[in-house]
Amino acid sequence: MRWRVFVFVLMICLGGSGTSKAQGKLTALPDAPKPQPGIVVGTVTDVNNDAVPGATVSLAGPALKDPRTAVSNDNGSFQFNDVEPGTYQVIVSAQGFANWTSPAIMLKPGQYAILPVSKLRIAEALTTITVASPAASLDEIAAEQVRVEEQQRIFGFIPNFYVTYDRNVVPLTPKLKFKLATKALFDPVTVIGVAGFAAINQAANNPNYGQGAKGYAERFGAGYADGAIDIMVGGAILPSLLHQDPRYFYQGTGTTKSRVLHAVSSPFITRGDNGQRQPNYSTLGGDLTTAALANAYYPASNRGVGLFLGNFFIATGQRALANVAQEFILRRITKTKNQH
Repeated sequence: MRWRVFVFVLMICLGGSGTSKAQGKLTALPDAPKPQPGIVVGTVTDVNNDAVPGATVSLAGPALKDPRTAVSNDNGSFQFNDVEPGTYQVIVSAQGFANWTSPAIMLKPGQYAILPVSKLRIAEALTTITVASPAASLDEIAAEQVRVEEQQRIFGFIPNFYVTYDRNVVPLTPKLKFKLATKALFDPVTVIGVAGFAAINQAANNPNYGQGAKGYAERFGAGYADGAIDIMVGGAILPSLLHQDPRYFYQGTGTTKSRVLHAVSSPFITRGDNGQRQPNYSTLGGDLTTAALANAYYPASNRGVGLFLGNFFIATGQRALANVAQEFILRRITKTKNQH
């Protein structure tokens, strides 16, 4: 699939006026730029780590005239968007459970803050809520990040799991890398998408499997195999072995040029589990493996070194264009189940 990405840049100049009496002249003073709002997310669970849907979640703080409220969804997740920087507290209440109030949350401009998982206890005399402290283990924080990412969908239904909007993410464990890959591979929308592309390729008679139900089934199988190899090898196996993060790290700020460079370089440069930038052997290895193994199940007329290299460069180019779309378009239309 070839992507056409149009990047539109709108520059809005904000200005205010101030009055200076010196020498009877007016001097224009620029308004201070408005801080970028942030997002607060979290998941409400009980002591058995089961989700608590329908919990009432309130966000309170000096910057708010009245507390904002949300209701946890079927996965126990909640989210507050467009939150001004400042200090906040989250209060969680659910029928049959004791209430819980979070520690103070210091939200920075543009931050995607993940609230440590709260474990509600059944309401009883002198009961309290056991909550992962701000010093919770990195594995717990990483698991919460993945829960949020697994709900990210373009237009609310197209999976957008392999991008993180949090600038302060922690590395994923191998278990979480495989969990994210499995979620993407077996998502119903993924299967439907492969079926749709198989129909398009059937009409174009590409690859050369022939027509009829048998040809369509072979195209569907080949397309799903391509995706499975790429996701599992490039998104789980190699990242686990090489200790690299398979996700795209949304930049969101800076000049248009810097954001484009960040997007197109991501297939080649990634973040290691140690937090350092390094060659993206995982993604490139996944693309190379997918192109190479396609020779095992594609028709003889669709095999060869030229086709292998073509498939590799096409896959890498599409990934770079998809990252540009992530940077300038997809963030605006990506939603979660509980987004307000």
